[in-house]
Parts: sequence; C-alpha cells; structure tokens
Amino acid sequence: MIIINIKDGESLDKALKRFKKKFEKTGVLRELRSRQAYEKKSVARRTEIKHAVYIQNMHQEGTL
Repeated sequence: MIIINIKDGESLDKALKRFKKKFEKTGVLRELRSRQAYEKKSVARRTEIKHAVYIQNMHQEGTL
C-alpha cells in the first residue's frame, strides 16, 4: 500500500503527482502488462540482447 502524507498548504495536484511517481517506481503496471501475454524465454532473451546492444552503441557514440 502506498501512503502519501499531505503537507500543510500543499495542493492536491502536487500530492497526486508524488503519488503517481511513487506508484510508477513500484512497477505494478509494468508487471501487469508483462503478465497479460506470455512471452517465450527465447523471445525475451532476444529482446534483452537487442536492448543491451543498443545501450552499448549509445555509450560508444557518446565517447567518440
């Protein structure tokens, strides 16, 4: 359960923004979406490798 303490004089918009940020960090929605459709291990691994290659290329381009 996520608890947000509202400070004195704090607007509801700011408190809602803090709640959304905390909720996003928990990863509940990300996990829910990943569980909606089964992904084979080979496909997940392929996606993970593609992402790692992309990140590695980004780091190499930044150092040139």
